[in-house]
Amino acid sequence: MADITYPRHTHSVTTFLPGILLTLAIATLAAGAGNIPWIANLGLGALTLAIVVGIVLGNSVYPRFEPQCHSGVIFAKQKLLRLGIILYGFRLTFQQVLDVGISGILIDVLTLSSTFMLACWVGRRWLKLDRDTVWLIGAGSSICGAAAVLATEPVIKAAPAKVAVAVATVVLFGTAAIFLYPLIWHEVAQVYPAMSAAQFGVYTGSTMHEVAQVVAAGHAISPEAENTAVIAKMLRVMMLAPFLLFIGMQISRTAPQGSGKKTPVTFPWFALLFILVALFNSFNLLPAHWLSYINQADNIILAMAMAALGLTTRFSQLKQAGVRPLLLGLILFIWLIAGGGAINLAVHQLGI
Repeated sequence: MADITYPRHTHSVTTFLPGILLTLAIATLAAGAGNIPWIANLGLGALTLAIVVGIVLGNSVYPRFEPQCHSGVIFAKQKLLRLGIILYGFRLTFQQVLDVGISGILIDVLTLSSTFMLACWVGRRWLKLDRDTVWLIGAGSSICGAAAVLATEPVIKAAPAKVAVAVATVVLFGTAAIFLYPLIWHEVAQVYPAMSAAQFGVYTGSTMHEVAQVVAAGHAISPEAENTAVIAKMLRVMMLAPFLLFIGMQISRTAPQGSGKKTPVTFPWFALLFILVALFNSFNLLPAHWLSYINQADNIILAMAMAALGLTTRFSQLKQAGVRPLLLGLILFIWLIAGGGAINLAVHQLGI
């Protein structure tokens, strides 16, 4: 599918308003549906419902209104998501961050490095994919989904079609994980009762693709799992900067001498702001009712971001991808579930 080019607009309120209102309507609908008892009993929270409704609309009626709503939807998908994660820090304290500790960092490092190395080995040697496609899918699977893909693109100067394919794979399997991980938790709780919800949250945050997907899956399990999942995920997101520096070094090693300018690496500042907000919240300076209002607003903001993610997910992109990139994404998805689980269990058993 060819890339759609929309006319340039001035950055006025009316440019963003239609898309923002659309995502807000979906978020409000999802929040109301999530409070219905039988839906809540299925583990379908507002965030999960928002992305489902978004995907259904995105592949049916939304394309007719996309030119008018595009700017606002992208704003919700990118800016509001980061704002939602920053505000999520008001639900946490720095003591909880410290509780994840060295073990959480070690789990993230091992999961990230093993997933990316597996992507390079399987993608290049077995599936015979080109380097850029392999690196993009590997970055998306091992770090933070579409955000990592988009951050890696300017470093390796990948073609837009390869970026779209990589984003499609991580969105597909990351969205599947939203529904799968609560089921895995249900089985793990019976087979391995020694694992707490907090530990499973670390597993969730260290192995799922997108930040928003981690929030949705953790939300469907328990508040404790959601908190530790987001912390583990944000520690992983903060590893994006050193990862991009590593990729840049690999490019420099293989590039011809004296070839072009270096691409600056963008640090994920929203991850740092999330930690700073959690640190601020540790001092208990805000009244409880203020925190309640902030958390309610944050729920809507995150649901809007999930709706936007669903609206921009196209089944046609998956057709473009072909079998091999999807197969690589599937193999990495299986590794994140099984191999990531083994890494989590090993680190917990060692008592680090």
